[in-house]
Parts: sequence; C-alpha cells; structure tokens
Amino acid sequence: MARKLQADEWLFAATVGLALFGVVMVYSASADLAFNEHGTQYHYVKRQAMWTVAGLAAMMVVMQFDYGRLRDRRVVAGLLAGTVVLLMAVFLFPRINGAHRWIRLPGGFSLQPSELSKLALIIFLARFLERRAGEEQALWKTFAPCVLLTGLFVMLVGAEPDLGTAMMLGVISVVLLFAAGARLLYLGALGAAGLVGIVFMIVLFPWRLGRVTAFLDPWADAQGTGFQVVQSLLAVGSGGTEGLGFAQGRQKMLFLPFAQSDFIFAVVGEELGLLGALTLVAVFGLFLWRGVRVARRAPDRFGMLLGLGIVVGIVAQALFNISVVLSLVPTKGIPLPFISYGGSSMMLTLVSVGVLLNISQQGTAQGDGGGRKEFAAKTVPAAPTPRRERAPVTQTWRLEGRS
Repeated sequence: MARKLQADEWLFAATVGLALFGVVMVYSASADLAFNEHGTQYHYVKRQAMWTVAGLAAMMVVMQFDYGRLRDRRVVAGLLAGTVVLLMAVFLFPRINGAHRWIRLPGGFSLQPSELSKLALIIFLARFLERRAGEEQALWKTFAPCVLLTGLFVMLVGAEPDLGTAMMLGVISVVLLFAAGARLLYLGALGAAGLVGIVFMIVLFPWRLGRVTAFLDPWADAQGTGFQVVQSLLAVGSGGTEGLGFAQGRQKMLFLPFAQSDFIFAVVGEELGLLGALTLVAVFGLFLWRGVRVARRAPDRFGMLLGLGIVVGIVAQALFNISVVLSLVPTKGIPLPFISYGGSSMMLTLVSVGVLLNISQQGTAQGDGGGRKEFAAKTVPAAPTPRRERAPVTQTWRLEGRS
C-alpha cells in the first residue's frame, strides 16, 4: 500500500453535498405522491435519508480499505459470479413498472443488481487491462475478452429490459479500453456494433419506438406517448431563471411521472430555476474534474483505470439523465446519481466514491499533464534491478591498458 495522504477534500465535499441535496429534493418531489399513496408525505424521504446515511457510512469505511485488494483474483471472480447470478435472479420476481429489475427483500425493500453490474465491470476491466499492460492493442488476447464480458452484462441488463443501464455499461467499457490504449479501429467497430444493437432494441419493442416518435414531436401526442416529455419541459420552463421556490413546484403534483426518481431534475429546474439547475451541473463538473485528477495521480495502472471508470460511470449517467429531462435524447428511465430516489443506486454510488477517495489518499503529485498516452503508459512499478558489484581497481586498470 502506498503512503497514505489526505483524501481529496473537494471530491468529498461535492459527494456529500450532492447526496444531502438529493434527500432534500426527494422530499419536495415526493411529498404529494407519498401522501396520496401512503397517507404521509415523509414515506419516500425517510427511506432515502436512511439509504443516504447508510451509504455515507459505507463510503467512510471503504475509504479506509486499500483499493489494491480489489485486484485479487478471488475478489474479482466472486464479484463477477455474484453479479451474474443476481442479474439472472431478477427474472424470478414479478415485474415492476413492466420490467424485471428488482429483487424484493423483506421489509418492503428491493435490490437492483444492474447497479452492481457497473462496479463489477469497472473492477474487472481495471484488473484485466492492468495485467495486459503492453498488449493493449492485441485483438484476441485483450480486446475480445473485455468485449465478451461487457456483452454478457449488456445482454442480461438489456433483457430486463433496461436499455439505459446497458448503454452505460457500454460507455464505461469503451472509455476504459480507450484510456488503456486499445486500437481506435477496434473501438470504432465496437461503437458501430453497439449502435446497431441500440437500433435493434428500439425496433424490437414498439413502446421504445413510440418514445423516439415522442422525442421528435412530443406535442403531437401530448396526452399519450409525449405526456412525460411535455410535463418535464413544462416544469423546467415554468422555473424561469430563479425558480418558483423550494417545494412550490406544480408539475410534481401528480402531473409529472416519476418526479422523485428519473425526472427529479425537472423538479430542480422548476423550483430552483436556471440558476439552481446550472449550479447542480457545476457541482457534477467539479466531481468530474477532481475525479479525473485522482485517476491521473493514481500510483498504479489499476488505480488509474478503476478511478476513471467510477468517474465516467457516475458523470455519464448524470449527463444522460439531464439530457432525457431536457428532451435532448429520447426518454429512458435512468436515475440521476446522488439525487434520484433509490436505495441501490445511492448505496452503490457512495461505495464507489469511497473507493475513489481511497485512491486519492494514495496518489502521487504527478499526472497533471498528458492525455490518453499518459493513461495508457501508467503501469505497475517494476521491481528494482540488483546493483552490480564494483569491479576491483586492478581489473579496471588492466582493461584500460588493453584498450
């Protein structure tokens, strides 16, 4: 384990601030729905607060756990096997909102294995690509195994169906392969294959095709397929520059579907306005900057790829969620990290950040320059070569005499 430093304070502060802000916004977004469904406006926020406190506690514990232990073969194999079993187990439970995404637990709680699949994939790719240092451009030895495991996870998650998380898995894999130094030709072919797969998944399910149609013209069927998009845009537009005020939003009052989860950013825009929404985006930008900085200063290749994968998984999902709310991409159910209601997402996101903060405690002062070459070149430090014995003086003079 490398010399332990202080954890990145900006990254820590951004994480805690986002998590606490999420609890506040879940209360505002869910109060009316909770009262109508459960007779109390605190139903959802109490659960979210519980998961947030548990997640922050887990983050603090993981911060003290040497991330290098995650490269152990038994840990990686057990994590992958357990994730695959859980991803298949979801099909044994009844559908919720038309999808097999959750495993019901006692006490009314549930587990979403697709959230675990992102962390499991990141750990596997980081370890595998570290062991393939110097062979990053090998097709069958390096690139193919990474694509095969990613494809397995994408297939299982996509069958739930959960196209949004499946796409995030693909994004994480492509970014880590790119950072490790994989050939751009292979990455381009993988991207093209992924695009074909997305088109196939859209065409295969008519309701997904309806979402694409609603994205192109949501007002054509404002009470049908375009209802969610229209209500989201109305919420964001109603906020103006400064917003209507905290808890003063109107669209969340049983108009905007999933206001406390997938579309909570619309509530932020309506109640806190453009300034509040931009501030939230800026905090995610701070998280991105400090997270990438931690990855580039990691003491080894495994830590660099592990940190980069965690940051990309969180920030890319946030950008995708915000894009859905603003109707920049077709509607897809995917939570906003730290903010949306959901125990599995909150817990695993905070645990992942705990790993990232542990990497920051072991970082070096180097890695502030360069780009892809720097990521690809970072390897495990080689063992020091033994020092040679100094030759006797008499032998040195004899050799000089011969020259």
